[in-house]
Amino acid sequence: MAKQPARTPKAPKSGLFVGLNKGHIVTPRVPRAKPSNRKGHLSQRSKFVRSLIREVAGFAPYERRVMELLKNSKDKRARRLAKKRLGTFVRAKRKIEDLSNVIAESRRAGH
Repeated sequence: MAKQPARTPKAPKSGLFVGLNKGHIVTPRVPRAKPSNRKGHLSQRSKFVRSLIREVAGFAPYERRVMELLKNSKDKRARRLAKKRLGTFVRAKRKIEDLSNVIAESRRAGH
């Protein structure tokens, strides 16, 4: 999904029924924030549990292979493998980004 361009602020209505700012003058409603707007937001607990599982279980075999390809600067092959395993190119790109960060972190740690 492409992101929508930022909207320019509208000029206030003039109260006239013709012209650029035509329309009845009203006070804008401010809708209450819905809980459904938080859907997909990563909670602290979920983040902790995922990091703990990653620490205990390690990486899946395809993830290890992708990391090896990234280390050998075969980025395109790594993306193709990730796409084949994950189903969509967007998921593959996100996974590649995550694994690249893991590799960079391990290099910084000196392992």
